Amino acid sequence: MTRVQLAQQHLQQGRADLAIPLLRQQLEQVPQDAMAWKLAGFAWHEEQYETEAVHAFSQAAALQPSDASTLMALAQSRFFAGYSAVDHFYQLTTLTPGDLNAYRGLALALAADGEYSLAEQLLVQNLAAHPLWLDGHKLLSSMRFTSGDASHFSDNYRQACTQQPQQLALWLDWFRSHAQLKQWPQCQQILGLAEQRCGKHLQLTLARLFVAAESGDTAKAALLFAETSQVQDPVRAMALTRFQLRHGELKAAEQSALPWLQTVSATVFWPYISLIWRMLGAQSGEQRAWWLDTEPMQVKAFDLQLSTTELNVLCSVLRSLHKAKAPFAQQSVRGGTQTDQNILLRHEQPLHLLKHKLKTAVQSYVEQLPTALATHPLLGRTRDRSLQGRCRFSGSWSTLLKTQGFNVSHTHPSGWLSAALHLEIPTAKQLGQAPAGWLQFGAPPAELQLPLDPQLQHQPQAGTLVLFPATLWHNTVPFESGERLTLAFDIEPQPFISGEPG
Repeated sequence: MTRVQLAQQHLQQGRADLAIPLLRQQLEQVPQDAMAWKLAGFAWHEEQYETEAVHAFSQAAALQPSDASTLMALAQSRFFAGYSAVDHFYQLTTLTPGDLNAYRGLALALAADGEYSLAEQLLVQNLAAHPLWLDGHKLLSSMRFTSGDASHFSDNYRQACTQQPQQLALWLDWFRSHAQLKQWPQCQQILGLAEQRCGKHLQLTLARLFVAAESGDTAKAALLFAETSQVQDPVRAMALTRFQLRHGELKAAEQSALPWLQTVSATVFWPYISLIWRMLGAQSGEQRAWWLDTEPMQVKAFDLQLSTTELNVLCSVLRSLHKAKAPFAQQSVRGGTQTDQNILLRHEQPLHLLKHKLKTAVQSYVEQLPTALATHPLLGRTRDRSLQGRCRFSGSWSTLLKTQGFNVSHTHPSGWLSAALHLEIPTAKQLGQAPAGWLQFGAPPAELQLPLDPQLQHQPQAGTLVLFPATLWHNTVPFESGERLTLAFDIEPQPFISGEPG
């Protein structure tokens, strides 16, 4: 087996770190090996060194300028790294005019360069020719919403559903675009039209069930839950768990959620199990909530020793990325904005230096965790040192909250650990009476109306990183004036010790 073949095998096994040395050796001896450069780009990308990936893909593209897959990799890598990728995506659309992914990438690249009108025009044109292009519809409606259009952001779905009235997937995506905003009358209207055009479908019934349960239509929700009692679906189970919690049916909610802890949906259900066990514990003195939250809670603060100059530079870089006028519909931000993409992949040197400090803090946090517990969502993960050194960010973003801004209580199902690095905090006078502007843990979502107080409150300090379990409910408290800038991230989950998902 050649070095390139062995490197490719390592990549397929998820060990890009083992592929990189082999590819370096190959390129030292054969610098014109386009495949080796391309594989090196994928390896660096997997290791989340995006600027190195850009260099490798650039070398591969120079050697094979007509290879569409290499050009796509280069364009995407430039976009992830925060470089302009417009020219590369334009070139790709010329090379592969039928590839809608290339047009999606071009629209994102144009928007990143501030060319919102061109990006919207490009999507509108392609959707006119391809009305069933779901990714295009999602991107266009999201772009319009974050640009401040809260009234007509989903008009593209309306037009497509008129053209293709029997395409259930279009109706469901249109429904979801309003459901994530809790716009229940619009949801009901869309579902009614969908049933007229497509007839009865289980997915439409589940959507109606979700709306009834979340909007407070108790009688209708109860009927729909009974009608779908034999359906094994995580969306239904989550709606039922929340519905039962709202109505104080704690044991029933527990029975609805527990089976899903053995599935890939476990990280979505563990936070609700925490609320249920806390409520049951308050009634009967049960200790399961203590076990789950590993009292004292695993929330730890790390002073990253950032100088005033370093803080100011980071604030400047992050503020430049806050271009949206409104937060994304599915995010927890209220009264501010949140960036998209994984900003710790970007090329700016201050972010590279910060990334090293963050990884060091994460490793320190993991090393301080209590003894492993095979069935625990936090403590049941593998902690092999070789994996710790390769911790991956499953997401990273910045949040800019303004006067009266806050984050609603939420969790991060795609992470194992979550973090908030406070970079700019309003003055004590601007914040108002404590705990205004503080980070809170353990407060349930307000819409559940549960009599549970936060378990822990953290006063933010500029330059302090707070690490905590990704399944832990957390929110920020509104503040009177000023601006609150943070960088947040999730750490990708490691495998469970037992090999089970929950």
